[in-house]
Amino acid sequence: MRLVFRVASGTGPATKEVYKLLNDLKLDSPVVTTLVGYSIEDSDIVIVVGDDKTILRSIFELGNRGVPVLGVSEDPTRGFLSQCTINELRYAINNIQKGMYSVEENTRLEVRVDDDKVVPAVNEAAIFPHISATLMEYTLSINDEMIWRDYADGVIIATPLGSSAYSLSAGGSLIHHDAPVFEIVPVNSIDITRRPLIVPNNSVITIDGVSSRHGVEVVIDGLARLPVKERIAITKNEVPCRFIHVDGPSSILSKIEKKIHLAEELLRIPPSAKLIIKILEYEGPLTYRDLVKRTMLPERTIRHALNVLVSRRLVAKKPLLRDARQKLYYLPTHLSSFNR
Repeated sequence: MRLVFRVASGTGPATKEVYKLLNDLKLDSPVVTTLVGYSIEDSDIVIVVGDDKTILRSIFELGNRGVPVLGVSEDPTRGFLSQCTINELRYAINNIQKGMYSVEENTRLEVRVDDDKVVPAVNEAAIFPHISATLMEYTLSINDEMIWRDYADGVIIATPLGSSAYSLSAGGSLIHHDAPVFEIVPVNSIDITRRPLIVPNNSVITIDGVSSRHGVEVVIDGLARLPVKERIAITKNEVPCRFIHVDGPSSILSKIEKKIHLAEELLRIPPSAKLIIKILEYEGPLTYRDLVKRTMLPERTIRHALNVLVSRRLVAKKPLLRDARQKLYYLPTHLSSFNR
């Protein structure tokens, strides 16, 4: 069985654990920090060690090569896309070598921005104004039939797998990962009749007539950000993403319950706190001053929202390296896994 290990860092504790395990098992498998430009055609499985964002980035790097991925969490708590923890990796490799595993296929989106093809999306294509807290205008069409014209904070097109990620926190529905559908979720539309829409995954979803005062961009799985001039067309990608499961049936359904509890917690926080979570998700760690600039909210509102988020462990903080007097706010592992 040919394996490639993709790690988040070349020197972290998890990477050292991988090298130790390879030595113990006498495996001559390469360990890389990126799959870009790496020839993996001769590899049967890519084992990704990291959080859900690292797993998504690895699939992003694979493009349309379709190699199965085993997600391995560095944390004692498994991420949504990981099948085992680093402490369980030896057991997982033994099962893989014995052929005791299954491969689950998940539909991806094919996203074209202004007629240019981009990398497929595992979870979602999120279309938002470049500056947060501003409205955008767009027209939604399905198979060239206009569905609505809308003014909203944004719109999300999600796969069944992605329905438990960002679209769920934006008011979307949970969809079984085997369902042959996509979900369209308007985000904070000014028209209350604009509700999440489920369409067959052989549909052509078009978002055009896109405009906003500060420009519009599409964010693919929270990884790639592309400016949108006029139009986005979304269809089903021909190559699914493939996940390795070593414990029998998919563990995704068993993890959905945890996401439901977290979603209920997010529903109870004020809108300003939800905005901060959204910005941290797509911008990464930010200081208090950065958040004031990005959200354009009053400083008192920002302070209150951060107090709520930190007290509920929905946002974490740490000293800024270049200035210990400032704090850097970021999403903890359990919430970044929820959104991704």
